[in-house]
This record gives sequence, structure tokens and C-alpha cells, in this order.
Amino acid sequence: MKLTKIAISSLLACAFASGSVFADPKLPGTETGYSSIQIMQQGEPAQLHWVSVEGIEKSLEGKEPMTVGFDIDDTVLFSSPGFYRGQQVFSPNGYSYLKTQKFWDKMNCEWEKFSLPKEIGKKLIAMHQKRGDDIYFITGRTGSECEISTQYLKDSFGINNMHKVIFAGSSKTEYTKTKHIKAHNIKMYYGDSDGDIISARNAGAEGIRIMRNASSSYKPVPQNGIYGEKIVKDSQY
Repeated sequence: MKLTKIAISSLLACAFASGSVFADPKLPGTETGYSSIQIMQQGEPAQLHWVSVEGIEKSLEGKEPMTVGFDIDDTVLFSSPGFYRGQQVFSPNGYSYLKTQKFWDKMNCEWEKFSLPKEIGKKLIAMHQKRGDDIYFITGRTGSECEISTQYLKDSFGINNMHKVIFAGSSKTEYTKTKHIKAHNIKMYYGDSDGDIISARNAGAEGIRIMRNASSSYKPVPQNGIYGEKIVKDSQY
């Protein structure tokens, strides 16, 4: 019991530190949400709006091809290895590395190759490409003069008509992805964070939740379903 309390305290401290540095504006939830950790332990709460890739595909039957968007980190890529390395190199005792341009240059230009493609990303992207949908990737990362993310995503997911990754950056006062979602007339946007859901809705698009893997370095793990949004089943992998 004592060890459990210590572990929880450490996790919360880590969550507070990381969340305070790299985050969107906060908007109170309207529903009871559940983290991927809770869902793994307790099962899928029936009151949440679960959808499958097949279900999404069926709901789009008969509709013309559209433009869809994806977040990158913890949505289509498990990129924690690069972020963990960045912390060890630039701020071993904290999260100030997320404010360091040198880290973003390393992550965007070199360490992306250590990111693992998520299975849910493969399935969703394959489904949308089969429909003929146009795909954009919009990330909250800080941009760099160089980047290998565009080519890495193209190769990892076999994307036919690949657009350059949009580096929207992050802000505690602005949903930075909204203007890009709107500018490209994106109708559906997939993301793991609360900000992804709100950014999509603010742009007139549907925000669909991808569950963040419990092992992600980005804490705290979001409360899935907190805005009544659709959640893709088994999307933590």
C-alpha cells in the first residue's frame, strides 16, 4: 500500500509538471471521462460513445471523399522514445526541454525515426485512403527549419498524396490547430488530447478521440469522453 501511494504521488507530480508546460487552454468537461488506464483496469464504460474503424467507414458510405486530419503524437505515432531522450539530454529533472528549440530540432529532424507507428493509425489511414479522402497531419509541436516527420509518416503509413506536416505549435491561450483545420476544410479530425477535440469543434469539424497509451511520456493521460465525443475502440495501441 505504501509503495502504491508513493507511485501514485510520483505520477501525479510528473503529470502536473508536464501538463503545465505543453498544453492547450483548459475547457471544463461536460461528461464523466475515463483515462486509458482506468479503461484497461475496469473495461470500456458503456456510457461512452465508442466507435470502431469499421463503424466509421460504414457511417461514411455514400458520402463523397472529404478531407480528414490527424494529430501525430500518441494519435498515429507512439513518439515517447524521442521525447524521453529529449528530457534526459536537455532537462533531466524537469520539463523545460519542451521550451527548448534545440530539443524540437532534434525531435523533428532526427529522433522522429524512433517513433513507433500505432496500429490504429494504420487502420484509420488505410480506411480513409480507400475512400479517396485527403489526409493532413497537424501537430502541436514547435516547428523547425528541417523535419523528417513528413517523409516518415508517408513511408510508415503508405500515404499516396502526402502533404507536408503542419507544425501548429502550442499555446495556453489559443487552440492553435483550429485555424489549420478550418483552412483546409477538414471534416473529421482525430486526436488524443482534449485540445484536439475542442480545436476540431471550433473549426466546425468533428473531433474523434484516439486513446493515449498509458505508457506515454505525455501526462496526465486524458479523460476520454469528457466532452461526449466519439472514442475509437482499442486505439491506445
